[in-house]
Amino acid sequence: MPDDFKSLPEILGKEKAFENVRKAAKEYDILEKFLEIFPELKKVAEAVKIERGVLFLRVKNSVWRSELKFRQENLIEKINKKFNEKIIKSIRFIY
Repeated sequence: MPDDFKSLPEILGKEKAFENVRKAAKEYDILEKFLEIFPELKKVAEAVKIERGVLFLRVKNSVWRSELKFRQENLIEKINKKFNEKIIKSIRFIY
């Protein structure tokens, strides 16, 4: 096999053209693993979507919204630390 051929994982992982694909995959992972990272929030919050670094969380009521707003920086830090990258910049809470 010639030296200039690259494997599919190598192309997807390094080529600039696939940067948006990598970003979307990481965002999807965050949504899928949110309750794995925060099992204590299973009954009160649900990760809905991520847009431009903003994580949208659906919360059960205004009391939980206030509590999670208070803990927002810790939530962001824990998510970004888990994925070794600053993906989430802020959180918005919706009902």
